[in-house]
Parts: sequence; C-alpha cells; structure tokens
Amino acid sequence: MKKLIQLLKQASGVSAAPAREATTAPASAPRQAPASEPTLKAPLVTKAAGGVTFDQLGLAEPILKAVLAEGYTHPTPIQAQAIPPVIKGRDLLGCAQTGTGKTAAFALPILHLLNANRPAGKGPRALILTPTRELALQISESFGTYGRGLQLRSAVVFGGVGLEPQKQALRRGVDILVATPGRLLDLMGQGFVDFNRLEIFVLDEADRMLDMGFIHDVKRIISNLPRQRQNLMFSATMPRDIQDLAYSVLKDPLKVEVTPVSTTSELVGQSIYFVDRTNKPGLLLHVVETEQMKRVLIFTRTKARANKVAEFLTKNKIQAEAIHGNKSQSARQRALDNFKKGTTRVLVASDLASRGIDVEEITHVINFDLPNIPETYVHRIGRTGRAQASGLALSFCDHEEKDFLRDIERVTRQKVPVVSEHPFPMSAIAPPPSGDHDRSRQGRGRGRQGGGRQGGGGGGGNRNRSRGRSPSR
Repeated sequence: MKKLIQLLKQASGVSAAPAREATTAPASAPRQAPASEPTLKAPLVTKAAGGVTFDQLGLAEPILKAVLAEGYTHPTPIQAQAIPPVIKGRDLLGCAQTGTGKTAAFALPILHLLNANRPAGKGPRALILTPTRELALQISESFGTYGRGLQLRSAVVFGGVGLEPQKQALRRGVDILVATPGRLLDLMGQGFVDFNRLEIFVLDEADRMLDMGFIHDVKRIISNLPRQRQNLMFSATMPRDIQDLAYSVLKDPLKVEVTPVSTTSELVGQSIYFVDRTNKPGLLLHVVETEQMKRVLIFTRTKARANKVAEFLTKNKIQAEAIHGNKSQSARQRALDNFKKGTTRVLVASDLASRGIDVEEITHVINFDLPNIPETYVHRIGRTGRAQASGLALSFCDHEEKDFLRDIERVTRQKVPVVSEHPFPMSAIAPPPSGDHDRSRQGRGRGRQGGGRQGGGGGGGNRNRSRGRSPSR
C-alpha cells in the first residue's frame, strides 16, 4: 500500500521493482491470421496439476521468498499453468475471468526471466500494456511486491497526471514498464521510450482494450516493438476481434484457459430483485441496512448515476463514495484507499472501474443497474468471492432490464435466484421509458470511454495473508 501511495505522489515515477535475471525469451515475430483460419488454434491447457506449490514452478529464490512472505504457498490454476511455459520462453494466450490471479501469472515469470541477465541500456525490457490507470498501478504494485528482492527498476505511466516525472523515470532507465496506451504513445512520440532492449510484451485485458476503443493505439504500439520478442496476451473473454489480434501478435502460443468464458465464480452467491426503476434507491437502502453488509461495491451504468447513488446513501447515514472516470486521479485513489481501510463502507463505481478495483475482502456486490453486456456482469460480480473467499452478488432488475437479465442467464448458462420477499416489488405494468435509462445495446461498440486516451484509475488491494492461499492477482 505504501508503494502504491508513493507511486501516486510521484505521479508515476520510478519504483523499485522486481528484478529478473532473464533467460532471453525466444523471439516471436508478429504474423497475420490466415484468412482461412477463423479461430486461433493453439495447444490448450485447462487443468492445473493438483497440489502444486510455488516452489515447484522453478522460480528464482528471491521471487519465491517474496511470494511466501505474502502468505501464498499454492498457485491458482492459471498461475500453475502459465508460469512454467512462460519461463521456458513460450508465447501464451491466457483466457481467465477476473480474480483468478493472472497478474501474478505473468509478473512472476517475467521477474524470473529478467533477473537471469542484465543487458546494457536504459530502455524497458518488459512492456505491460493495460487499459486503465487503476490496473496499471495494481500491476506495478504487484511487480514491486514480488520483485522486492531483485535489483530491477520499474515505472508506470498513465494519463491524468504530469508528464515530467514519467519522463525522468524513463531517462534514468527501467527494466519493466507498465503503461496505458494513450500516455505511452505520447511519450513515444516525444522520443522518451526506446524499445531496443525489449524482450517481453504483455497485453493485459485485451477485450477491455477493444471495448474502450484502444485497439488501434495498441496496434500502433506493437508496430514499434522489436520483432524478436516473447508475447503474452490475457483476456477475460475471447471474441473474434481478440482472436484476430492474437493471430497477429502471438507465435505458436500455448493457450491457457482455466474457466469457460463468461462463467461466474462458484464462490459468489447470486440473487435478483425485480423492482421498478424509481424504487431502486429505496430497495438499495433496505438491503444495505438489513443484510448487515460490511464492505459493499455498487455498480451503476453511468457516472452521473454513481454520483447520485453515493449522495443518496451518504444522506441516509451510510458512508459512501463514488469512483469513475470523471473523478480526478487523487479523488479516485482517495476513495479507493478509504474503501480498503474501511473508512468508507460503500464504494459506487461505473463499469470503467470494474476491473481496476482489487480489494479481496469485498463482502457484497450490488448491480444497481444491470449491465447490457453479459460479460460485464461476470466481471462486476467477480469483485467479490476472491482468493477463495465467498461473497454475495445482488442485482436489481427493472422492466427495461429484463432483456439484459435473459442475456446474462443465457450466456452464463444459469438461472439467477429471485428474491421476491422485499418491500419494493415490481409493478405489473411497466412504466413509460425514462429518458436517462439507456436500454440500447450501444455499449457493445468500440468508442472511447472514460476520458479517451488518459485511461482509467485506481488499483491495489488489501491482502488476507493467511497461509496456504493463492495470489488473486
């Protein structure tokens, strides 16, 4: 946590980061998908060996010590499957839902590889590209945590803060660079990024990049990377556009898939409340007060709605804050820190923040508005039930959202249990459509969201350090 705060104060300057003596990763040149191949064909691994421990994965001793010091002894399935082949230099395509520990799945082997040799120069040897500033900070913090026994340096760059500290960090030299696409392109355009030393490229949350309209920026960045490099791509879902991108980036990849696409975690109990849209605030107050919720994350479809919900709860003596792309970086981080410390009981977020919030002890997720994309529902409720802990996800469904619920149940292949006994039952007749409730499916588009190139914000998380657990990021 101290490292995360320091990163913000320095406006994303250099941080001590994981060092890695890297066995130079076998090169992989980009290639285009043959028109005759509609889907990516790669060796598929879906099960982890039972009882595997971190000391069996071949990680360097300083990294292993850092992992054990965090209280982790057993890798998650994606970590057990991904770490050995990445250490051997394979390109990898990882398909895993949020909360499965995929950050450590690439951070640990990258640290191991980079620690294996120390070529001269100042340019980054590993580039991790991620869609939001929250995720960038979270990933940078993970590298710092697991690589604290190494002599590697890392920097994190994202929009919404001053350029100068980031320029200074790059001038001093870094081994690991974590970046959002827009800010990285800005720095590249000004000549502050030299990729001559680059060995490993990671594209994280590839499907989110697509949703946020960053895919063209990503392709521009990739076109400036050395052809000889190791590539790792991670995506929670695998739509056709992502498969096409994988074809152009990966060479003979191993595909790791730990959970079927668009399935929900078994550790999360789900329920649906049918309610008129105008009664949602009253129902929210009712469930928060009666269910004795300790740490609650609420999702709304719009930023304006997030503000209104947080203000409503605060007026009713429930400490709540909103986090979304229109908030300043300092305000967003302050809200996250208060939520992690327990000062704020309820955090209200827009979808842009859903993958950047990494707090392991969230007891409840509430969908104040049902999302119009089933995969978004999976990502939202994946904020609870992390690191083998159970959690509850409650969703409010009004008349206009019934189609969304049907889509969610079709894609996840399960019926969400209905809670019919509550004070605000849905009326039999649907009210006239409201002007501020967007029931269109335009959310599936590729336009930019949340401040364009500057990306999103906030990350990191409180750790439950009980022994025998697996890193959830």
